[in-house]
Amino acid sequence: MRTRVLPVAALAVALAVAGTACSSSGGGGSTSAAATAASDPSAVSGSITVLTNRTDLIGDGTMKRYAAAFKKAYPKVDVRFQGLTDYEGEVKIRLNTKNYGDVLLIPAAVARTDYPKFFAPLGDAADLSSKYQFTDSGTVDGKVYGLVSFASANGFVYNKKVWRQAGITSWPATPAQFLADLQQIKDRTKATPYYTNYKDGWPLTAWTNVLGSATCDPEANDKLTTEDPWKAGGDLRTGDGLLYDIVHKKLSEDDPTTTNWENSKNLLATGKAATMWLGTWSVPQMQLAAKKAGVDPSDIGYMPFPDKVGGAYCSVEAPDYQYGVNVHSAHKAAARAWIDWIENTSGFAASVSGVPSLKGSPLPEILKPFTAAGVKLIIENQAKTPQVNDIDKASEVGLQTPDYRQKLIDAARGAGGGSLDSILSDLSGKWKSGQRTAGL
Repeated sequence: MRTRVLPVAALAVALAVAGTACSSSGGGGSTSAAATAASDPSAVSGSITVLTNRTDLIGDGTMKRYAAAFKKAYPKVDVRFQGLTDYEGEVKIRLNTKNYGDVLLIPAAVARTDYPKFFAPLGDAADLSSKYQFTDSGTVDGKVYGLVSFASANGFVYNKKVWRQAGITSWPATPAQFLADLQQIKDRTKATPYYTNYKDGWPLTAWTNVLGSATCDPEANDKLTTEDPWKAGGDLRTGDGLLYDIVHKKLSEDDPTTTNWENSKNLLATGKAATMWLGTWSVPQMQLAAKKAGVDPSDIGYMPFPDKVGGAYCSVEAPDYQYGVNVHSAHKAAARAWIDWIENTSGFAASVSGVPSLKGSPLPEILKPFTAAGVKLIIENQAKTPQVNDIDKASEVGLQTPDYRQKLIDAARGAGGGSLDSILSDLSGKWKSGQRTAGL
C-alpha cells in the first residue's frame, strides 16, 4: 500500500485496466518477460480486456471513447471493458489464479515486495523515474512494476457559494479558524457545514492523507516507523483532532449513521452541505452532480488544510492506484501499450482533476488557486512504506480503514465511549506495540 490512496471505494476515481490472459487471442508470451514499451505501435497486436471500477464510465460511453482513441494509435490491439463494483475484493480473489488480467490497477492489499510474483517489470527505475513521478511506489530491487495512474492533491472540496453566503472570503489559516468558519456557515446559512460520510466509511480514511500536509513534512510517512503518529503537533493528531472537534461542536450532519456517498455529491453541489475532506479526484464528481442539478459547477472549490508552515499552506500529492501488467499475460506488449497511452496521451488524469504521473504535465484546473496562493505541493518520501504497512498490520490500528475514525466520531457525538485524548492515546499505544512487533 504505497499510496495512502483513498481505500478501495474512494478509488472510484481510478481507471483499472485488466483482462484475462487465458482468454486473450493471438500470440504468446513468456511469464518472465518484461512488459517493454513498443518502438513501433503498428507492430503491437493482441486482445486485452480492460477492467474498471469506474462502472459509470462504461455506462456513459467514456470507456468506449477511450478504446476508439487508443485504436487509432495501436490499430492491431483490441480492447474490451468489464466493470467491477468491488474492484479490490474481486481482484484479490483472482490473484490466487493466473486469471487476473493483462493489465490491472495493483490492489492495495498486495505488498510491494510481492510485486515481482504478480506483475511484469516495466523497466529500470533509473530510466522510468526520469519520465514519471512517483515511481518509488512501484519499484522493487531497481525495477518498476507499477506506474501511478495519477496523484490527488489533498484538501477540502467545498461549495464556494455557501462559504460566500456565510461571509467568508478567504481560506482559514488555522484549525481554530476553520472551526470558526464552519460555525459561521451554520449560523448564517441552511447548509450542513461539514459532511462526514460516516456510513460509507471509506471517505473517512482520506483523513490519513493529512500526513505531511499539516506539517509540510515530506518525511511524515517514513517517520511513522519510529515516531508516534498522534504526538502533539503531529499531522494525524492535528487532523484527527480537527475531525473530532467538527463533530463535537455539532458542525456536521445530525445523524452520521444515515450518510450516503452518492447523495453527498448532490448535497455539496446544491449547497445543502458545505465542505468535505477529499482528494482532488472528487472535484469532477461534485461538478457533474452540479450540472445534473442545474446549478453552476464553478461553485465547487478546493482549499488546502488549514495550517501554515513558514507562512505557506501545504498539500501532499497522494498517488492513486498503479498500473501493472500481469506477469502471466500473453500480450505484454499490448498491455504496456495501453499503460503508455493512458498515462501519456489519454488525458485521463486531467479528467479526474489528478496530478499526472508524466513529468512536465500541467496541473489540473482546480489547483490553479493553489498555484496563485503559493500552496506548496509536496511528494512524500515512501521508502519505508512496507515497514509502515507492517506496523499498521501488527498494531491493528488500520490507517487505511474507517474503523477508528468512526469510533472517534461516535465519541465526539456522545454515542460511544472515550474522549479524543483517550482514543488517540490508545492508538499511540497500539502503534508503539506494532513498531516493537515489526522490529522497528
